Amino acid sequence: MTGTVRFLLDGEYHELRDVDPSLSVLNFLRYQLARTGTKEGCAEGDCGACTVVLGELVGDRLRYRAVNACILFVPTLDGKELITVESLKAKDGSLHPVQQALVDSHGSQCGFCTPGFVMSLYALYEEGETPDRARLNDALAGNLCRCTGYGPIVEAGLRMTEARVPVDADALQERVDALKSLKRHETLKLSHKDRLTGNEKVYFAPVNLEGLADISLAYPDATYLAGGTDVGLWVTKQHRELAQIIYVGDVEDMKHIDITDRSVEIGAGVSYTDAVEVLARHYPDMGELIRRIGSVQIRNSGTIGGNIANGSPIGDSMPALIAAGATVTLRMGALERTMPLEDYFIDYGKQDRQPGEFVARVSVPLPNENLHYRAYKISKRFDQDISAVCACFAFEVNKGKIEEARIAYGGMAATPKRAAAAERALVGEAFDADRIEQAVAALAEDFSPISDMRASADYRMAVAQNLLRKAFIEMSGEADIRLVGEREAAHA
Repeated sequence: MTGTVRFLLDGEYHELRDVDPSLSVLNFLRYQLARTGTKEGCAEGDCGACTVVLGELVGDRLRYRAVNACILFVPTLDGKELITVESLKAKDGSLHPVQQALVDSHGSQCGFCTPGFVMSLYALYEEGETPDRARLNDALAGNLCRCTGYGPIVEAGLRMTEARVPVDADALQERVDALKSLKRHETLKLSHKDRLTGNEKVYFAPVNLEGLADISLAYPDATYLAGGTDVGLWVTKQHRELAQIIYVGDVEDMKHIDITDRSVEIGAGVSYTDAVEVLARHYPDMGELIRRIGSVQIRNSGTIGGNIANGSPIGDSMPALIAAGATVTLRMGALERTMPLEDYFIDYGKQDRQPGEFVARVSVPLPNENLHYRAYKISKRFDQDISAVCACFAFEVNKGKIEEARIAYGGMAATPKRAAAAERALVGEAFDADRIEQAVAALAEDFSPISDMRASADYRMAVAQNLLRKAFIEMSGEADIRLVGEREAAHA
C-alpha cells in the first residue's frame, strides 16, 4: 500500500503525504494553494460556484467532467488532473475562449458565480462540439446566478466555440502520458492525525474487488465513499468526523456496464452520467428521470450504487429501478448474495447490508415488447431538486390483460416501496380505466405519507393517485402528451 496522493495541476505533479481524508478540494484550493477563484456558496453541491473540472483517463482517452469541489475529498484526486478557473488563462495572459465569450456577452456582474459558470462551460467546450440550447441549459442547470440573469451567460455558451483554439496534440499526449504514469496498481492508504482532537483517520482506495472485500472485512464500520454527493454533506453540513473511509471510485471492476441478452449489469461505481445513456436506450423515462436527479456536476460524481447503499426514501433512482424489476448484488469477502432491490430496504436508515458487506452491482432486466414503463418526478423546481413524490410504473399487458404490475414510489414511505395492494388490484385484470380506479383507491392501503417541508401528506397521496391515472392515460394511448425525447422543443 502506498500513502501519497498524486495528481496533476497546471501540468505539474502534486504530491500530498499527510492530508485529512475528508478535506474538501474547495478548502484545499482556497486555504492551502490560495486559489480563491473557486468559491463557496452552499457547501452542498447545489449552487455550482465551486465547480472545477477533473481530467481522467478512460482507456487511452482523456475525459473532462465538471464536479463540485465543495463535496469532493482531496484524496479522490489521486491519478487525475485538476483544472480550476486559474488554469484557463494562457501563458501570454490571454483569456480562454469561454472566458472571452462571457466578457463579450456581458455575462458577469458581481462575479461570485462566474468562475463556476466558466468551469461548467469549459467542460462542455472540451466535448469538442458546439452545444445546442437544450444541451447548454442542462450543463448550466447546476450553476446559480443571483444578479446577472441567465440570458447573457447562455449567449456566451452559444458563442464560446466561435474562436475555438486548435487542440495541441503534443500537449494533450503529454497529459495523457503523465496520467498514465500516476496510475496505481495497489491500494492507496492514508493515515492522518487530527491536530485538534488527536484522533486518527484512515483512508483506503483499493483498485480491485478483492482488495475492497479484504479492507471491508478489516474495517467493517468504515464509511464507503463513491461520489460524495451524500457523504460530502455529512462533513460540510453535519460536521461529522469520518474516522475510516473506503473509497470505491478506483475499483475498476465496479465501473463497468455490461449488457447481456437479458439485462443491463451496472457496477456500483458507475456514475449517473455513464449509466444514463444505456438505461435511457431501454427505459426512456428512466433516462429522463436520472437527468433530473441533480445537476451535471452531481451526475458526474454520484453513483447508482451509492444511491442504493445510502437508502434514502427520496432517492429517485430506486423507485425507477424497482419498477423495472432490478436486483442488487452484495458482497462480503468472497461471497455474494443477490436480492430484489425492494427487499434491500428494511426501514428508514436501515438496509439489509451487514458490517463488512458492500453493494457490488445492480442488474436491470431488459424490457420485453409487452412492457409499458413510465417514471415521474414531482418537485418544486423542474431541475436539480429533491422529489416530493417519485412514481414509477411497469405494466406487462398482453391481449388487453395486465399480466404483471410493478408500482414503486419514493417520498411516500420511510423507504422506496412497492404498492402491493394496488398491484394486486391490477394483476390478471383488464387494462381499463375502471380497474385503474380500483388500484388508485388501493394506494391508501399501501401508504400513509407524512407532511414535511416539501409537501403535505394529502398532497402526496393525491399526486401518487393522479400519477397512476396519468400513467394509464399515456400507456393506453388516450392522450399523446409525452415529452421524453422532446426536451429541446419543450424548453425552447
